[in-house]
Amino acid sequence: MKKINIEVRSNSSQNKILLISDNNYKVWLTAKPVDDKANNALISLLSKHFKVARSLIVIKSGKTTKTKVVIMYG
Repeated sequence: MKKINIEVRSNSSQNKILLISDNNYKVWLTAKPVDDKANNALISLLSKHFKVARSLIVIKSGKTTKTKVVIMYG
């Protein structure tokens, strides 16, 4: 299990992940924060970046905020 803190910038021009410090990331998403689109895009991007199945990634807190705590199992 890995716990990471993420600051999300939605409605950006590109999808990008930047490591700020140990377990702290800044993520830019092209998806808008409407109807859970940004959260789903975040899970997809993290899945590709960390090579973990989408089903093993959970947004633990911050579903409606820019700062999120994400748990990756496996």
